[in-house]
Amino acid sequence: MKYQELISKNIKELRLKHNLTQEEFAEKIGISINGISNIERCRYQPTAGTIDKICKEFNITPAKLLVMKSKNHTDIIENIAVLLSGCSPKQLKQIYAIINILVK
Repeated sequence: MKYQELISKNIKELRLKHNLTQEEFAEKIGISINGISNIERCRYQPTAGTIDKICKEFNITPAKLLVMKSKNHTDIIENIAVLLSGCSPKQLKQIYAIINILVK
């Protein structure tokens, strides 16, 4: 799954979890209803500012928007790959060392 699809899916799930309509959600974060609709349908990618507003409104970190809530083995591996893609080489080496310890 691509970043944009994952972020869009998780934004929609966050909105629904809080029982908000698109209109209510748009008002809370200060964008148009069409803006929310387009984000949720992957028609446009939210700006960093919009992501920041969403995160502040619901007291989450931007990283939470990149975490999938799936128990499917393939989805979990994809989610790990997405998270790792943002790591520095030093972080990747540290994570690799930890994984080696855990899987032995």
